[in-house]
Amino acid sequence: MTSYFVQAFIYLIAAVIVVPLAKRAGLGSVMGYLIAGILIGPVLGLVGHETVTIQHFAEFGVVMMLFLVGLELAPNMLWQMKSKLLGLGGLQLALTTLVLASISLLFEQTWQVSLAIGLIFSLSSTAIILQTFNEKKLTNTQGGKNAFSVLLFQDIAVIPMLAFIPLLGVMEISQNTSQEQGDNHNTIGFIEQLSTSMHMLLVVGVIVSVIVAGHYFSRPLFRYVAKSGLREIFVAMALMVVIGISALMGLVGLSPALGTFIAGVVLANSEFRHELESNIEPFKGLLLGLFFITVGAGVDFAVFAESWLFIIGAAIIMMLIKALVLYIIMRAFCIKGTSRWLFSLSLAQAGEFGFVLLNYSSQYQVFPPALSEKLQLVVALSMFLTPILFVLLDKVIFPRFEKDLNEQEADEITEQGCVIIAGTGRFGQVINRFLIANDIDTVVLDREANQVEHMRQINIKSFFGDATRPELLETAGIGSATMIVIAIDDKEDAVMLTEFVRSNYPNITILSRAFDRGHSYQLKNAGADFVIVETYFSALEAGGKVLEALDMHAFQIKQKMHTFKSIEDKVSHQLFEQWEKGSHGQQFDQGFKDLFIQFDSMIKTNMQDDGFNHSSKSERGWTPPPKDYQTQLTKAFDEK
Repeated sequence: MTSYFVQAFIYLIAAVIVVPLAKRAGLGSVMGYLIAGILIGPVLGLVGHETVTIQHFAEFGVVMMLFLVGLELAPNMLWQMKSKLLGLGGLQLALTTLVLASISLLFEQTWQVSLAIGLIFSLSSTAIILQTFNEKKLTNTQGGKNAFSVLLFQDIAVIPMLAFIPLLGVMEISQNTSQEQGDNHNTIGFIEQLSTSMHMLLVVGVIVSVIVAGHYFSRPLFRYVAKSGLREIFVAMALMVVIGISALMGLVGLSPALGTFIAGVVLANSEFRHELESNIEPFKGLLLGLFFITVGAGVDFAVFAESWLFIIGAAIIMMLIKALVLYIIMRAFCIKGTSRWLFSLSLAQAGEFGFVLLNYSSQYQVFPPALSEKLQLVVALSMFLTPILFVLLDKVIFPRFEKDLNEQEADEITEQGCVIIAGTGRFGQVINRFLIANDIDTVVLDREANQVEHMRQINIKSFFGDATRPELLETAGIGSATMIVIAIDDKEDAVMLTEFVRSNYPNITILSRAFDRGHSYQLKNAGADFVIVETYFSALEAGGKVLEALDMHAFQIKQKMHTFKSIEDKVSHQLFEQWEKGSHGQQFDQGFKDLFIQFDSMIKTNMQDDGFNHSSKSERGWTPPPKDYQTQLTKAFDEK
């Protein structure tokens, strides 16, 4: 037992020390796990042959990940993705397999081995890519969504590959080694005796059973467990679902990852979806990290030293070919800019299913053992190189396209208005609609071309251009405008633009959107006439709703909200002056904190004072409208 604790401690301490350092260096957590594995394995020799066994266990993290992915995809959403799944995913798999298999033939490999290599290397790492996308917030970008479609198709394609690869077994190798390895197959006896048609019926029956059980029986089971009020039982049930489906799929020769993905899709509309996610997520993250550590720890430097030229060359050639094929597909689908590069480079590596399929291929004598070991190192090396590709994207490609976008010729501004709105995001868009509804002429500028296009699709006229460029502001008519609303997302640019407008156009009124209190002080210091903290009023309104839900009188709620805002307005200038006294970077010093606490106490004291005592008789007699007042008002409006 002690030896297990020692091994677990080694893996955990390696992750705890190395992964944060890797993230701080901009390499990402995946690269950190891989480096940690190399350190405790080949370099220091702290772990040994047990890493292979642990890796098989850690592969369950991939299964859990696909279950969580399925939970995010309702069936109707999956149906909407069918064109991308079949178009992008199918085209990528077919073209990559064809090119890589052809190159393998040039190196005098048999067609069976070449085709198997093409199929295995056509897959990408779902674990690395989704983990990195989540960390870098790239999941919802166009390139991220396209990459996810391809990954999803690849994960589904693993199942027919598992059925097809045994048919590629090289007869010469099989005859020489079948005597030695004939008993190594982990299969169920009665399934081996089934005909192909019966096996297919069994597979279809199992998949249908998972779907039916998930749809009809999961909710009563979840409710039964939830009524117990024991969180640990709900965790046990979540693990039971994932493990049970994985075992069932494995028994009939299917990929556990596909089974759990299907189950996740079925449960995507369940009211227990979020609870399942929160319970599975910690296990998924830990097992995925363990999986990557075992990949690093399993690197055999002896095999690498013997065939380093072949391994490095094969990894680089494979990644270049995959990136080129992906780039061509993106051009064919007219995807441009950073999305094209993100899609091409992120999917260029081989995937974790490569280890599974290589072991599977060796088991069925498709590859000689020596070649299988080399190909596993090729897969591992490509995974090692992937975080470097993301660094290339972050440091070189994304900044270049951002610069190109800024240098893109701005739209010709054909209108002028009394209000210029810089930024048409969630804040600027609402202001613009409100002003237009009140017959106020506006000129809207935004430096995100996609955002401008989206606004035009809903008949909101806006112009592409960077409002921080003086000549563009001149064209928009800032010299004759009454007011400018600064609602751009970049905090530093918002301050810079406020300073520029105040210095060059002193008569114009400036309203600036702030992200927080500190940003609001910077904008005031830069010369803004009005500063609105974007979350302030919505948070105050939400606080009022909380009091309403606690059965407080509506008039009292309004009084307390008014009191809170009045005191905030009165003390804001004093807080701002205290903030200005601080040195750069230390504006929120102890003096500011003490003053803030003092004013916060003042708010609390005034809140405790009953607002009814200071109201006139007519105000105290005020009662809120009936509950259905809003509904009646809306109905009357619709009838008109």
